[in-house]
Amino acid sequence: MDFTNPLVYGVPVFIAFILVELTYSKTHGDDHLYNWKDLAASGFMGIGSALLGPLFKVIFAIVLFESVYELCNPLVNGVRQNLLGYESFGYAWYVWLLCQLADDFTYYWFHRANHEIRILWAAHIVHHSSDNYNLGTAVRNGWFTILYKPLFYMWLPAIGFPPEMVVVCLGIEALWQFQLHSVYVPKMGFIEKIFNTHTMHQVHHAQNVEYLDKNHGGFLNIFDKMFGTWKELDDDVDVKYGVIHSPESYNPVVILTHEFKDIWKDVKKSKKLSHKLMYIFGPPGWSHDGSTLTVKQQQKLSREHKENHPELSYQRPN
Repeated sequence: MDFTNPLVYGVPVFIAFILVELTYSKTHGDDHLYNWKDLAASGFMGIGSALLGPLFKVIFAIVLFESVYELCNPLVNGVRQNLLGYESFGYAWYVWLLCQLADDFTYYWFHRANHEIRILWAAHIVHHSSDNYNLGTAVRNGWFTILYKPLFYMWLPAIGFPPEMVVVCLGIEALWQFQLHSVYVPKMGFIEKIFNTHTMHQVHHAQNVEYLDKNHGGFLNIFDKMFGTWKELDDDVDVKYGVIHSPESYNPVVILTHEFKDIWKDVKKSKKLSHKLMYIFGPPGWSHDGSTLTVKQQQKLSREHKENHPELSYQRPN
């Protein structure tokens, strides 16, 4: 069966909602919500992602996913049989729900890996590099994530989900993620117990030390709660968005590459191979000499200091 990626319809919707939020913010005293140069940079990177996306969709979604599906689900007497011994999944409504759930589980670990492995963070930091939190920031996507994201999802066609179903579920996930980037939606009561909401995603984009590396979920927050990365927005905390060591530039090339350059600098300053590998594949902030700290180290230090010095604040290293 052939399905259209919902993101095809999502792009004009994204533009429309950004314009609506932009207009609303400018006419209701929230001039700080959008910065024109920042929005232009986000828009440029969003356009780049939209142009590169179809190319890599052909490479990964068609070639990679189809190849994995064909390999792991061969035709036996005209019926797809998974190598694990069961009939491959069809298109029943409950299969769609299972695929979306599996997609959400995969998205959680893909997203978490982007925050905990520095070379992946170098690609993902683009999305967090803006000091503004709005729907424009939602399209501020790094171009390099396209290269490795599909690798996280290969297991879905491998166990029997049709490749086109996986692509559609990925698109639906992206639509949900887009609309989370708004400060105008308050906490939503019971919904907050199940779904990843706007206020939870505000936590994810904050550089406040207690909020770092929290709320990686897609649709649901169950995986964050299961694996210890969930954090509720505290209404008494003044949220600061972005990253501490931001690129400090509106140049898209600088925004896209600055963390890769920092990795290269760190690799060159250490002579030990193990240190070089940690600067590439270790957590962001790791250093062989303790000159910078990881998120876990900073959070531990912050907790210890707050017991005696509650006025002190520690924030994320880049």
